[in-house]
Amino acid sequence: MIFGVLIASLAVTGLTAVAVYTDTIDLPFDRGFSAKEVKQDVVLAQPCIPEGTLPVPYDTIPVNVLNATSQGGLAASASSSLADRGFTVASTGNTEVVVEGIRISFGLSGLASAYTVAAHFEDADLYYDAREDASVDVLLGSSFETVKAPEAVTLDPTVPMISREGCVAINEITPQALPLVASTEEPAEDAPADEAPAEEVPAG
Repeated sequence: MIFGVLIASLAVTGLTAVAVYTDTIDLPFDRGFSAKEVKQDVVLAQPCIPEGTLPVPYDTIPVNVLNATSQGGLAASASSSLADRGFTVASTGNTEVVVEGIRISFGLSGLASAYTVAAHFEDADLYYDAREDASVDVLLGSSFETVKAPEAVTLDPTVPMISREGCVAINEITPQALPLVASTEEPAEDAPADEAPAEEVPAG
C-alpha cells in the first residue's frame, strides 16, 4: 500500500513538472515575478508629401523643442542649433511623452514644415496629430545625439522634397489626439545677482 501511494505521488509530480515545462499551467508564484508593463514609443504610418512641394523657409516654421529623456540640456542644445540655421524656436522644455527616437509632431497644415524640420535629424519619425496650427514639435528621445551637420542636410530651396519610402497619403491616416501630458519649460540659467545699490552720499 505504501509503495502504491509513493508511486502515485511520483507520477503526479512528474506530470506537473511536464505541464509547467511546456507552459500548460502556470505556477501561482510566477505571477509575482511578471515584468511590469512598460509604455512603448508609438511609430505611425509615415505620410507622403504632395509632389512638387518645396522646403519651407526656416524662419516661417514655429518649432517647439522638447526633451523626452532625463538627460538635461538636450532641448537647449538642439534648439540652439535650429535657431542658428534660421528656424523660429517658439519654445523649449521637457515632456513626459514616451519617445525612444526622434519624433516630429505636426498637424495637417504643417506637413511640409515637418518634412523640412525632419531633414535636420537622423532617422526622425513623423507623427501626425490633431493640432490646428502649422507649428512643429521636435521630441528628443534617448537615441538623440545631435542635430545633423549643416552640410549633411540635403535640402535645396529650389528642389521639391521627396516623400518617404513606403509612405501613405495623409488623408488615409487618422490624426492622433494631442497629448494630455503637459510639457514643462526647462529651468533658465541662474541670473546674475543684482548689483548692490550705491551708498548714499551725505549732504554737505
